[in-house]
Amino acid sequence: MADVIYQAQAPLEFIPPAFNPLFLRVVQLLLPTYINWQTAITQIEADNVEVLVDLYRQFQEGKIRFMLAFRHPKTDDPFCLSYLFSQLVPKVARSQGIALEYPIHAHFIYDRGIPLWAGSYVGWIASRLGATPIQRGKADWTGLRSARDLFANGKFPMAAAPEGATNGLSENISPLEPGIAQLGFWCAEDLQKAGRDQQVLIVPVGIKYSYVDAPWDAIANLLSELETASGLPVNPPELASVESLYPRLLTLAEHLLSLMEEFYIRFYHQKLADAKIVNGQMPDRNEALAVRLQALLNAALLISEQYFNLQPKGNFSDRCRRVEQAGWNYIFREEFKDVKGVSAVEKALGDRVAEETNARMWHMRLVESFVAVSGNYIRENPTVERFAETILILWQMIAKIKGDKALQRPQLGKQKVKITVGKPISISERYPTYQGNRLAARQAVADVTNDLQHAMEGLI
Repeated sequence: MADVIYQAQAPLEFIPPAFNPLFLRVVQLLLPTYINWQTAITQIEADNVEVLVDLYRQFQEGKIRFMLAFRHPKTDDPFCLSYLFSQLVPKVARSQGIALEYPIHAHFIYDRGIPLWAGSYVGWIASRLGATPIQRGKADWTGLRSARDLFANGKFPMAAAPEGATNGLSENISPLEPGIAQLGFWCAEDLQKAGRDQQVLIVPVGIKYSYVDAPWDAIANLLSELETASGLPVNPPELASVESLYPRLLTLAEHLLSLMEEFYIRFYHQKLADAKIVNGQMPDRNEALAVRLQALLNAALLISEQYFNLQPKGNFSDRCRRVEQAGWNYIFREEFKDVKGVSAVEKALGDRVAEETNARMWHMRLVESFVAVSGNYIRENPTVERFAETILILWQMIAKIKGDKALQRPQLGKQKVKITVGKPISISERYPTYQGNRLAARQAVADVTNDLQHAMEGLI
């Protein structure tokens, strides 16, 4: 994201939602063609769509307000959800004889940093689709006020990814951020103040990708490319299967870890614990990898945190968000609002800081790719999907190390998508507890976040 910004700039401006129904209509008409043309997705199915149909019916009748909290394994997820709204929900509604008001849509909450790396036009498109941005890692009051207002008063329900970012793993959910639950309680508070009796719900939505045909040959080819890039010997061609490729994947992971450990020990003077002995015993290769990976991620994050004078508090995701926001504060600065008032020397110094900031944030970006990776992801369920997801994460790591500008992940094969609508979680039922006091409010937010985490894990 911000690692593509190398010059000091004025603070990021809020991109206000400016919903355009005609633009949405065009997007929905072109969406199936776009998915077929630009993604590996050939089929999108959904379970429990009738639940969503009923929720939209109640929403349009003014009985409820709700937010879809969706899994976020890939950047294709918003396209899948938009297909759900524009194609699957109307189809099920018609089959049930339920007359819904069209269009069926949602106000998406998206990361303000996306237009920085995906292009400014993405912000323009998101705005016309009624989406609203939030800067991660800080109290973005302008973004929060917009999301809060849309939740209580928007034309459509809300949609957001409580994981905060993609993790590349269909069957492993990152720790959820509490902001979704907090927005739910704020909505209940706003409705009560306005004398409205609508119920507030958060609806968990699972999104899972699988391959139409197991792409073992494509995986083997990509593995060979990564072995070559990493300096490992080229393996002779063989029958591609999990049995033949898994030992090679472990060897590649161990080799990459060794290279990165040497990098951080030699040039950044980090101390990394020996993972050969865990709890007094010799661990197997997977366990040793997990221990070494966690130590390496911690060391990499420390490089970023020390530069920004941050304390290493919370899990890796929390730490990444704080580093990201600190980096943005160094690059997008108030004093650069008026360029005419900035001298050439001040501008040059600002650019130097931006350049160094990006260099330090590079370490955080590596960590960000691995926050959900464990040593047992493949071993506990050795499917082609898990193997492919893991090797694509390694590909992304190597691409970042090499400084490749195009980080579009390789397509290993055609995929199908399964969307599952879960049981709604009532915020209104918990609102009286939330109102008790500040401690009760924090606990209510934590309880909803925890329940949402379990609900989303149950949808895998």
